Amino acid sequence: MTGIWLFFVPVTTGRLSNTLFSMKNSESLDDLAIFHAVVREGGFRAASRRLGLAPSKVSSTITRMEAALGVPLLRRTTRSMATTDAGQALAERIGPLLAGLDAARAEAAETAKLVRGRLKLNVPGAVMPDVLPPLLAVFHARHPEVEVEIVVENGIVDIVEAGCDAGIRYDEVLAQDMVSIPIGPRKQQVALAASPNYLAAHGTPSTPEDLIKHQAIRYRLPGGPLLPWLLVEDGRTITIEPIPRLILGVNAINSGLSFARANIGIIATFRNWLEEDFAAGALVPVLPERWPDRTGPRLYYPSRHAPRPLRAFIEVCQDHHEG
Repeated sequence: MTGIWLFFVPVTTGRLSNTLFSMKNSESLDDLAIFHAVVREGGFRAASRRLGLAPSKVSSTITRMEAALGVPLLRRTTRSMATTDAGQALAERIGPLLAGLDAARAEAAETAKLVRGRLKLNVPGAVMPDVLPPLLAVFHARHPEVEVEIVVENGIVDIVEAGCDAGIRYDEVLAQDMVSIPIGPRKQQVALAASPNYLAAHGTPSTPEDLIKHQAIRYRLPGGPLLPWLLVEDGRTITIEPIPRLILGVNAINSGLSFARANIGIIATFRNWLEEDFAAGALVPVLPERWPDRTGPRLYYPSRHAPRPLRAFIEVCQDHHEG
């Protein structure tokens, strides 16, 4: 703070109607707090213990204040201390002020913990069903004042140009100049599945090559190629390109399961999406011993100087990252 603090202190003596107390600001608040502690604690030694200051510091502060005011504030003897009329008036006036300052500091400290604003995320459809919802549930519980906007896009996006704070993608499409952290499962398995009726009609594949003869439900990136099917054979990853019977844009990634349940063909998708269908018998695993693992999704953002809502979301992601 800069400037001068002015306090008009009414006194009850007939000699003075008002005393103008003026001191430079950095010292005035400390001095007033020391004086008030002396009055409140009933003595110099008690005030010094309360404040953690040397008794000589407390005594010299009161002496300096009295010199600046030109009026005694305390009556001191070797055995006792009492306030003068001017001292009592000053103590009564500054008590609420100091209490208000303490309350303001406490309120400011509490406000500093409150995160407000907007968080805009650019995410692929693959994280919408089960990765993102639990993270956002925890985030909203911790920071209810933050508004979250989610833009669902599956292609490669410049999140800065798109006006997003952060994005979620998988390793193969992460920009190299971005900071990134893992979220959700560290690894995900890509699984093949089909309905029992489809396999009864067309047979169950026993090798990756058998898939070429089957009807496939496949996904295509926006303006890009069909997503290949990856399988494990003899410890290495191989690529299978079955002829699609149905091609879906990855923006419709959730709907692929409905078509698989309708006996249209074999689908390749994340295993965690298939668990309920496997448990219910609506879909069954195809070549489960060949399913590959892949790294899980990552949250990425332009720099380490992230805005506060994003920093708060990063903390949630780190706290809830699965092994």
